[in-house]
Amino acid sequence: MRVLVTGATGFTGQRVVRRLANAGHGVVCFVREGSRRDVVAATGATFAAGDLGDPPSLRRALVGVDALVNVASLGFGHAGGIVQAAEASGIRRAIFFSTTAVLTTLRAGSRRVRLQAEETIRQSQLRYTIFRPTMIYGAPGDRNVERLFRVVTRWPILPVVGGGVKFIQPVMVDDLASAVVQALECPAAERRVFNLPGRRPVRFRDFALAAGAAAGRRVRTLSVPAGPCVAATAILERVLPRPFIRVEQVLRLLEDKDFEWDAADRAFGYSPIGIREGLAIEARRLGIGA
Repeated sequence: MRVLVTGATGFTGQRVVRRLANAGHGVVCFVREGSRRDVVAATGATFAAGDLGDPPSLRRALVGVDALVNVASLGFGHAGGIVQAAEASGIRRAIFFSTTAVLTTLRAGSRRVRLQAEETIRQSQLRYTIFRPTMIYGAPGDRNVERLFRVVTRWPILPVVGGGVKFIQPVMVDDLASAVVQALECPAAERRVFNLPGRRPVRFRDFALAAGAAAGRRVRTLSVPAGPCVAATAILERVLPRPFIRVEQVLRLLEDKDFEWDAADRAFGYSPIGIREGLAIEARRLGIGA
C-alpha cells in the first residue's frame, strides 16, 4: 500500500514512517519546504512538499496514494481541508491522530477545534480511523518524560502538585506506530474512534518514582498545594514569552486520565507495554540509568 504521512518528521511521525516502511508499505512524507528530512530518509520514503494550510498542495501529494495517515495535529483547524483533499483524490482509507485531551473537563483552548475536526472526519466518506493517544513518551525528543528524567537525575526531591494522587496513563510511541500498521488494513478498525493509552493507569507520584528508578536514582516527592502552583504558573505565562509550563498543564495534573483500550485490542490487536518497561526503554535511549 502507498501511504501519505503528514507530520512525518515529528516525534511520533518519524516512528510511524519507519514502522510502515518496515511493514513493506511505500511511504510518502508530506513536509513543508525546508523541513529536516534526514530523520526519515533512510527508510526509503519519498517526499512531497506542501502545507496543510494549502489544500491544493495536499491534493497533489495524494495523487497515486492509497491511504492517508494524518499524524499532524488536528488542533489548527485544517481538518476540513484535509478531508476535502482526501475525498477529491479518490482515496478512501485514512487514519487520523487526535488526543484523549478532548475528553478533559477543562476549557482547554484547542478542545473545541479538535472535537470539530473529529466530527468533520466522522461526517466524511472516508473509511477513517481516529486514534486518541494519551501523553506520548518513549524516546529522546518527547516533550514530557524526557523533561521528567532531567529533573529526577538532577534533584533528589521532586515537587508534585496536589500530592500526585491523580492517575495518568502515558503511551509508548512505539505502540502507536504499531497501531497504525495494525489498523491500516483492518476492516474492524474502520469508521471508529479508539482511545490509545498505555497498559495501566498509574498515580503521578508513582510514575515519578518509577522514572527515578529507571534512571538509577532514588527520588522523594514533595506535595505542593495546587492553588499556589496555578497562581505561580499564571504569572510565568504573563512574563515569559515561552513559559516551560502552562496553567492548563498544571490543571490537567489535577484530573484523572485513565482510559480503557479493550476496544482497540478487539478490533486490531492493540496491546501496549507497561509503564515500568516503557520508562526503562526510554532511559536506555537517553543513555541514563543502569
